[in-house]
Amino acid sequence: MPVLDGIRGISILAVLLFHFVAPENREGLVNSTVSWVFSYGALGVDLFFVLSGFLITGILYDARTDEHYFRNFYLRRLLRIFPLYYGVLVVIFLVLPLIPALRGSEFSDLKAYQAWAWLYAVNIYLAIHDGWVLTYIEHFWSLAVEEQFYLIWPLAVWVLAAKPRVFLTFSFLVAAASFIGRIIASLAGAGPVVIEVLTPFQLDALAIGGFFAVYLRQPGGEEGARRLVVPLALAGLGLLAIQFGGRHLSLGANVLESVRGGAFHLLLAALLLKGLLGQVSSGWTRCLLSPSLAFFGKYSYGLYVYHHFFSYYFSSHRTHLVLAARLGCSNMTALILQAGAGIAASIVIAVLSYEFYEKHFLQLKRYWPSSHARILRS
Repeated sequence: MPVLDGIRGISILAVLLFHFVAPENREGLVNSTVSWVFSYGALGVDLFFVLSGFLITGILYDARTDEHYFRNFYLRRLLRIFPLYYGVLVVIFLVLPLIPALRGSEFSDLKAYQAWAWLYAVNIYLAIHDGWVLTYIEHFWSLAVEEQFYLIWPLAVWVLAAKPRVFLTFSFLVAAASFIGRIIASLAGAGPVVIEVLTPFQLDALAIGGFFAVYLRQPGGEEGARRLVVPLALAGLGLLAIQFGGRHLSLGANVLESVRGGAFHLLLAALLLKGLLGQVSSGWTRCLLSPSLAFFGKYSYGLYVYHHFFSYYFSSHRTHLVLAARLGCSNMTALILQAGAGIAASIVIAVLSYEFYEKHFLQLKRYWPSSHARILRS
């Protein structure tokens, strides 16, 4: 399904622009408007969750009768995820502390919290402190959510997917429980970071993707999903209207943000279905099939892991202001130049990492084959 590489490409581009542009230069109408627009790039992570739920559930559903269902799934996931993730952790926690110039830096300080990273629990640490307090590695929260999702979802698919209607009902209920759970937690006083990073509060995005992975594989599923695109989008817009109206009803900001999150998850699911089921000649599908988006989609994992080391440094040290002073240009021009350089450096490192490191592990997947997913007619 080449369209999905395009979805990945859009997701990672949104995240890159969010981290390199949105946090900076909020002074003045133009600058604050630019920051506001790119702040929506955070939805790239939500789109990754919807897509991950769709892909992982599809893989598991197609392999549900395999003799080595659990073994093959977990080993193939391990080969895709662990080499890059743990390779980066080795550099951060074992190599960088040996460099004298970095002693006493934020990298050095991270060593005290390394257990949370090794155990895929960065999201839990952030939730405990209700803040973005892990500097260069705080973006690993979403990788922790994914990994925790992998611990429970394969069993759910294996147990329930023999009766697709039961699994679809289960997925719907999980999504609803996650959405309602966010609102209840918000009303109970949970902070915004808690609501954002804990896995139970992101399960609606993952479960929505899983729902449609199985739904599309049922007789008449593609046609039924086409009919659901507009209702999904309208439901998402309806929740956004409720969120907007709630501002005038003295509802808490966290409650409104929880409603807003559910709205965007529905809208992103509609975009995913539109791309999967649209005619190849349609503008949206042609966009998703573009080589440039496919390129970003191919290297999206490495781009996500590596980019934040640049963007966090730029943001925390306000380097665009230094660059503007040296070049004698506006802060916005310096920010654009800085973002371009940071994204370019991230691309180079991600490509080199994939081609000369990660690919060697991926080639080992042939020893643990997975069932071929049915390819949709898109």
